[in-house]
Amino acid sequence: MGHAYTPGLQVSERTVYRARRTLPIPGEVLVNQGDRVQARDVVAQTDLPGDIFPLNLANQLSVMPGDIPQLMLKKEGDYISEGEVIAMTNGIFGMFRTPYHSRATGTIESVSGITGQVIVRGKPIPVQVRAYASGVVSEVLPGEGCVIESQATFVQGIFGVGGEAYGKVRVIASSPDEELEAEQITEELKGCIVVGGARIHGDAARRAIECGVAAVVSGGIDDQDLRDILGYDLGVAVTGTEQLGTTVIVTEGFGDIAMADRTFELLTSREGADAAVNGATQIRAGVQRPEILIPLNGDEGEAHGSAGAVAGVLEVGAPVRIIRDPYFGVLGTVADLPTQPQVLGSGSKARVLEVACASGERVTVPRANVELIAE
Repeated sequence: MGHAYTPGLQVSERTVYRARRTLPIPGEVLVNQGDRVQARDVVAQTDLPGDIFPLNLANQLSVMPGDIPQLMLKKEGDYISEGEVIAMTNGIFGMFRTPYHSRATGTIESVSGITGQVIVRGKPIPVQVRAYASGVVSEVLPGEGCVIESQATFVQGIFGVGGEAYGKVRVIASSPDEELEAEQITEELKGCIVVGGARIHGDAARRAIECGVAAVVSGGIDDQDLRDILGYDLGVAVTGTEQLGTTVIVTEGFGDIAMADRTFELLTSREGADAAVNGATQIRAGVQRPEILIPLNGDEGEAHGSAGAVAGVLEVGAPVRIIRDPYFGVLGTVADLPTQPQVLGSGSKARVLEVACASGERVTVPRANVELIAE
């Protein structure tokens, strides 16, 4: 029987991290191959089309839609400001004319004599893509972006909310099993990547947001605390776009879970270093994990060499984490790998494995529902 391979949850002291940084639509790339960049450097930029504002002039002026093109004081392509008069009725004998004051600012994109509407396009929305990984531009993607290679300490979490954030690593827990409380979060931590130990309490996360902390990394979080922080039940949605002001990442799972010793020791060893984090998480197809990236400086990179990312082998005894309900976040080891597909509760067949959980329980789950934990 051959081995099954699956991407592993990584905790690496040193690895070659490749960041593909691209624009949502074509734009301008600001770097060249071989350039050395810092995490916050803008490497590409573009403008998204502005929002559309439909103005129903026919209704507002009480005229026929076909009259609107003749009543316009502005033409297609003109820039207008909110409150500016853009149309005027003919009135009676040139008197009692009714003006239309624009309710939007932007460029007139179209004037319709069929609907009586004027479409105004708002100002273009500037979009900038930052390097995220401090390193060297290894490839330029014309009109799209670039690929950046960085020698770095790399840690993947199990779940996160919030997008990319930057700051210096500040470890405020004395051990991986110390819970992160609100009173530990102070104004001095503004702009930092704060590392706790075990569970982060909801009031601690809210305090971090109040103090302008860039990100909080800890072992676990209670699902009720997460709902309270977000203001809604997240479910299985893709995360990373939440506008919290602080990115929150948990490395182990939901509940009172201590951070793994290896992870805590690794983050502690990089105290004071500049880091980039991303809380974006996707649990279903195309699994994506939140991550902490701490680039090595030139001397460290040369000393450590190029380790690269490693994909492990799914075999008996391998450490795994279950990434689907009802055992999401549960840690354990592979206890058995049955060769034949088995019928699941849903009635479908799939290849499965048995996991010996840290709690002592043994559960059977589809192989697609686990990921290897690789160090």
